[in-house]
Amino acid sequence: MKSALTFETIARCSTTKARVSIMTLPHGPVDTPVFMPVGTQGTMKGMLPDQLEELNCQIMLNNTYHLGLKPGKEILDLVGGAHQFQSWRRNLLTDSGGFQMVSLLKLAEITEEGVQFASPHDGSLMMLTPEHSIELQNTIGADIMMQLDDVVSSLTTGPRVEEAMWRSIRWLDRCIKAHKKQDTQNLFAIIQGGLNTELRKQCIEEMVKRDTPGYAVGGLSGGEEKDVFWKIVTLCTDLLPKIKPIYCMGVGYAEDLVVCVALGVDMFDCVFPTRTARFGNALTMYGTLSLKSGKYATDFGPIEEGCDCSTCKNYTKSYVHLNVTTKDTVGCHLVSIHNIAFQLRLMRNMREAIKKDEFPSWIKTFFHNYFGGDKTKYPQWSVNALQSVGVDLLV
Repeated sequence: MKSALTFETIARCSTTKARVSIMTLPHGPVDTPVFMPVGTQGTMKGMLPDQLEELNCQIMLNNTYHLGLKPGKEILDLVGGAHQFQSWRRNLLTDSGGFQMVSLLKLAEITEEGVQFASPHDGSLMMLTPEHSIELQNTIGADIMMQLDDVVSSLTTGPRVEEAMWRSIRWLDRCIKAHKKQDTQNLFAIIQGGLNTELRKQCIEEMVKRDTPGYAVGGLSGGEEKDVFWKIVTLCTDLLPKIKPIYCMGVGYAEDLVVCVALGVDMFDCVFPTRTARFGNALTMYGTLSLKSGKYATDFGPIEEGCDCSTCKNYTKSYVHLNVTTKDTVGCHLVSIHNIAFQLRLMRNMREAIKKDEFPSWIKTFFHNYFGGDKTKYPQWSVNALQSVGVDLLV
């Protein structure tokens, strides 16, 4: 199928599968590996689009399901799409809406036609089909759109997993047929198959035949064992085309990002940085700070030394602590800015280390700092995953 992106790999790690690439989309270039913040309803919770741009965020997510409900297709058509609606000049990625049908709503039924669910407004039955999902995403105008897939929990086993995998392939074909703006929007396939390596291989084999502009690894980050998670990720990056971007959906913890970059993933998203900010938790290279703690009441330093976000440049931990404990929205706003800045800085640091071919030593330094120099605190799955690509954290 047609592609409205270019993907050029400019550096590769000589030890791991990590790579640095430039993905050029209709609204500008994206340096990968990239973390994409999630602006569910056309906005990052607690942040303005201008502030995201100041952090040099090159791409963010919107949610098809939520934008389809409000403001709705009619208003988005009138305004000319989601970029115009939210005054966002850079790239957007939209999910298909299928995950929300399963996770947020009383699910009525998944049939071959689509996902039938109860309306959150009046309880009436509604149907989301591959065609409807693509129609909504064409209206939104996202630079990258995700196919509607048949979503099952990563903990599901048995014939339902295979059924969902084959249905996702058939729905991809319907999404491709319904996609009316192939010159300006990119449709990504989503690899399914649960935790079954044979089904994953089959799904990749079939979906690669469709030659979509990029591929996502779906159906993970749902509570499965992390030692199973990383093996599915590395299987997919081994088998997917090396000339296309690979997106691991729903991954956002710092150590997960580092491991998955080493396993060859290019793109990530997660609500975690802003969600945890609403509880007063600040992300740093030395672990997470709970700014609700009374010990920060008299701490007049920034959240993180060396961070150049506006929160760290202008406000102290003491000030943020006060706003977090009084539940003032300012506290959430300040921590959200810092947490998104942290995620973007983490990715930037990894790109720089890969370009210098110093990524394995960078990984070791990151884990040492993040877990306070205590190797017994390193998650065993991370140790195992990194060993598989030639990095021994315990040496």
